[in-house]
Amino acid sequence: MNSTALVTGASSGLGAEFAAQLAARRHDLVLVARSGDRLQAIAGRLRAEHGVRAEVLVQDLAEPDAARRIGSALADRGLTVDLLVNNAGFGTCGRFEEIPGRRDHDQLMVNVVAPVDLTHELIPGMLQRGGGAVVNVASTAAYQPAPYFATYGSSKAFLLNFSLALRQEYRRRGIRVLAVCPGPVETSFFDTIGTRKAAVTGKFSTPEPVVRAALAALDRDRAYVTPGLGNALGGHLTPRRPRTLVAAMAERITRKVLDNEAAQAMDPRAAADADRAAA
Repeated sequence: MNSTALVTGASSGLGAEFAAQLAARRHDLVLVARSGDRLQAIAGRLRAEHGVRAEVLVQDLAEPDAARRIGSALADRGLTVDLLVNNAGFGTCGRFEEIPGRRDHDQLMVNVVAPVDLTHELIPGMLQRGGGAVVNVASTAAYQPAPYFATYGSSKAFLLNFSLALRQEYRRRGIRVLAVCPGPVETSFFDTIGTRKAAVTGKFSTPEPVVRAALAALDRDRAYVTPGLGNALGGHLTPRRPRTLVAAMAERITRKVLDNEAAQAMDPRAAADADRAAA
């Protein structure tokens, strides 16, 4: 019998790539996201290409009872989950007082509350069956304070530390826990926050090598992985600097990028160039 993986945020980006690579490994799938049509298309393709079972659960993870609803749907369909991939997440960028409070609240529900709640839902079954795994997709933003990404960076720092703590709790009980900390990835993340220039450091990666590195790290029972040599070096070196200095440096760099972008947006010549490019 194939093991079953549940992937959140599976309709695009890293989530869709996790689904594809896990299907190639002969995992059955439960795909979770808000976009039902996209999920159905991905599920249909993976069934045809790999002969796996692929179930679709349409759920907004910002809702307070999202994990309970997912757990009930799994029980109704007779599904047990051996691998949980908490991939869904989004970010906000800008001056904190200018970001709608409700948007940051939803961000914390998706980035923090949903992974914790889903892990609570699924860990007991893994323990009963004698094994399982949890993969939490964090970010290189987890390694340092992130001014103008205050909520996003803090949510990813939580996810990294949550993963490391759980790994110690469960490593002798048959459950692997991995945190994945990618740098900038070519996904819809930067469309959601409204600017690609928010990726002030690091080269953009495509989802495929990030997921490949994550699954290889899970196979080796690593505690965390930072795909990409430059990202890994930065992640290991940053925590050794004074935290206040790191925060001050990050604030200065990010503010300069955002201020430059704002100035360009207000420049009539830039607006005209944009209009011509769109025509």
